[in-house]
Amino acid sequence: MSIITISSLAELAQHEGQDLGVSGYHTITQEQINRFADATLDHQWIHLDAERAKTESPFGATIAHGYLTVSLLPYLWCQIVAIENLKMQVNYEIESLRFNQAVLVNSEVRLHAKLLSVKDLRGIAKARIEVTLEIKDSKKPAYTGVITFLYHFQ
Repeated sequence: MSIITISSLAELAQHEGQDLGVSGYHTITQEQINRFADATLDHQWIHLDAERAKTESPFGATIAHGYLTVSLLPYLWCQIVAIENLKMQVNYEIESLRFNQAVLVNSEVRLHAKLLSVKDLRGIAKARIEVTLEIKDSKKPAYTGVITFLYHFQ
């Protein structure tokens, strides 16, 4: 796994249409799920009650919140691409995000990314990225979609 370093809008545009690679794996722990539940006030039993999930859930274990897995995007993205020389990065858009598979507690996930397009908005880079959150040892990904970041370079 090697990180691509980008320092300008022009350098970012050179990667347009390219598969950028994958992040390292991240393990989704019950502690992380519990903390996310507290932060978002989403305490549904499917995420928190291991005993009940074993007997009543179709998954047989607790699962990560879908939005927890989405919230990992910036963290995992930074393991694929290092954007330098920035004033600011803004999460701009998520389009056509589809949850395909539940992420069971203690699963390992990683991000696969492809840079679909880069537009110059008066010096601000608008980057559309195709993302797939892969689950180790699973044929189906947790989700697929397209995200957009705005990069304000120095």
